[in-house]
Formats: sequence, C-alpha cells, structure tokens
Amino acid sequence: MTNIQHVAIWVDHLEGVRHFYEKYFMAVSNEKYINPTKGFSSYMLSFRGGGALEIMNRNDIKPVRDPDTEHLGWAHIAIGVGSREKVLELTEALRADGYKIAGEPRTTGDGFFESVVLDPEGNRVEITL
Repeated sequence: MTNIQHVAIWVDHLEGVRHFYEKYFMAVSNEKYINPTKGFSSYMLSFRGGGALEIMNRNDIKPVRDPDTEHLGWAHIAIGVGSREKVLELTEALRADGYKIAGEPRTTGDGFFESVVLDPEGNRVEITL
C-alpha cells in the first residue's frame, strides 16, 4: 500500500501562510522547526480528513514565476470542505478578506464542484466538496 504523506512548498512568509491554512481550512500546525545551520524553518500543517502540507522557508530560495500565471510544476492543492454550500461560503469569505479568486465556483467538465483561490503567496488552492 502506498499513499502521499504530505506535500511541501517553499514560502517567503511562514507565519502568514500558516495563518491562512489554519483560519480557512482548519489546518493544525505543529511547532515551528528551525535549523539555524541551514537557515531553514518549517511548519507541518495537518488536515482533519488526512494529509498534510509542509510550508518551508530558507533565505536562498528565490521566486521563479509570476504567481498570477500558470507554470510547469505542481499546479494546485485541492482541499475538500464537505459540501457545495461550504465551497460557496468559503469562496465568498476569502473574497471578502481580499484574497484573489482565480476560479469562480463551478462544476467542472469532469463533474467536480470547485472554486480556486490564491493563498497569500500565489499558490493555487482548489476548494472542493
């Protein structure tokens, strides 16, 4: 048996990104890990339904893309919120709080109901059932 334990992303502002996933997606964070020798720090964010997102920072990691455009590499993370109504409610809450909605709520061609928001650093998050 195999499964994905977690995915990881580099971020500039650990605290802001951690707060975003805790507030809107009920992630639970571990204590901040710091490795001063490598200039590395991270949080592991766990989700109630399973899975985790590691957010990491190191001073020498530089952005290589425009967050407003699609690019090669990981495309998005999808987080299920349980119902169509919750997708709609969360999308509107994020919009009201100033986050960019990159994809309005809709039923996709393959039958999924979702919206897409950009997290504080421009990473795409699909909000799904």
